Amino acid sequence: MSTLMQVLADQKANEALLEKLRANPNKVYFPNFGSGDNILKNGININRVFFKIPGTNIEIYWYGFLIAVGILLAMIYGYKKMKPAGIDPDRATDAVIGGLVGAIFGARLYYIVFNADMKFSQFFNIRDGGLAIYGGIIGAILVGGIIVKIRKLKLTAMLDIVAPCFLIGQCIGRWGNFFNQEAFGSNTKLPWGMQSLSTMTFISDHFDDLGGQVSSYKPVHPCFLYESLWCLIGFILLHLYFKHRKFDGEVFLMYAGWYGLGRFFIEGLRTDSLYLGNIRVSQLLAGACVLISVILIFVFRGIVKRNSDYKFFYQTELSKAQLELYSAYEDNKAEKKALKAKIKKAKDDGESFVELQREYDEKFGKKAEKKRIEEALKKDREKAETGADEEYNSILDDEAQEPETEEKQSSEED
Repeated sequence: MSTLMQVLADQKANEALLEKLRANPNKVYFPNFGSGDNILKNGININRVFFKIPGTNIEIYWYGFLIAVGILLAMIYGYKKMKPAGIDPDRATDAVIGGLVGAIFGARLYYIVFNADMKFSQFFNIRDGGLAIYGGIIGAILVGGIIVKIRKLKLTAMLDIVAPCFLIGQCIGRWGNFFNQEAFGSNTKLPWGMQSLSTMTFISDHFDDLGGQVSSYKPVHPCFLYESLWCLIGFILLHLYFKHRKFDGEVFLMYAGWYGLGRFFIEGLRTDSLYLGNIRVSQLLAGACVLISVILIFVFRGIVKRNSDYKFFYQTELSKAQLELYSAYEDNKAEKKALKAKIKKAKDDGESFVELQREYDEKFGKKAEKKRIEEALKKDREKAETGADEEYNSILDDEAQEPETEEKQSSEED
């Protein structure tokens, strides 16, 4: 009898909860937070729309806005790290743009390929979510990496720069999942367990797929929060370690291992994982990243330890030549701007500016600019072709030079 009474009481409580959530479809509740009434327990309103452009029907969603903020902050941080790592920011810009395009297409393609409910006709409908981080990382590295090679930069050095940038973007972008009420996990009694009409509906619709083990009437893990905090901690650690790295590419390998470790356990909690058969794709990939990155770090550290003449890319002649050209270009822009200001002032004051204009044309006219570009390209080509970089052996780079054989050394001595 008591069991029946308990069942009826639970059913009545569930009906009351469902009625409350339906009456407040935009509210997210944290029913286990605190002992008394508070703003989280009573529910907070969230709106997927960040703002609407006045005079139009165009709505900007929090999901897209937060991803954009994450990308912007990541780029600001990344550009500050480029010169210390020996990377010419001007050359790297092409790779950054290409990497962003590759990331978006890769993230969407990955999500659609491993999501049985999605069709390729929905590829460009990303405003409702549906971007897989691992696909984005793969796409960014593939496209950006190709451009890095074309622009004669070193991929391993560039990867060390973008690794903390990935964590910045992921840390901020994950909050887009909160506004979309996605990327949540199984039931929890923890204080930060959340509840909403969206989570209830999803679990109810996928109850059988979840093995009947997840209740739609109980709070769930905010997995997006766990991953955001994990990425924040990872960024701080990589930022502090950057100047202590042992070889080009080590920071990126650490990123792969750190993110993979967190994602492996967080993915195990999620109710919306992408599957390959009965295997969670992201969990499998995360585990592989941890294993491979740890092995490679130990292997490459051993190689560096045995080769005392190892050079980072920023220590090479090629890097120094590229940064020298970049600095000269920046100085040139400053001088050009100053001279234009003098010409304008002379005009405004009614003074003669003929000599100033002549100086401007000689230094910055079309012919002068063309000549400067040709000389810069020629100098850069000569640096690369004559082996100014011949002492550089990048641990991870496929352009690392092989050691000379005894026959070659003896022939050169003769």
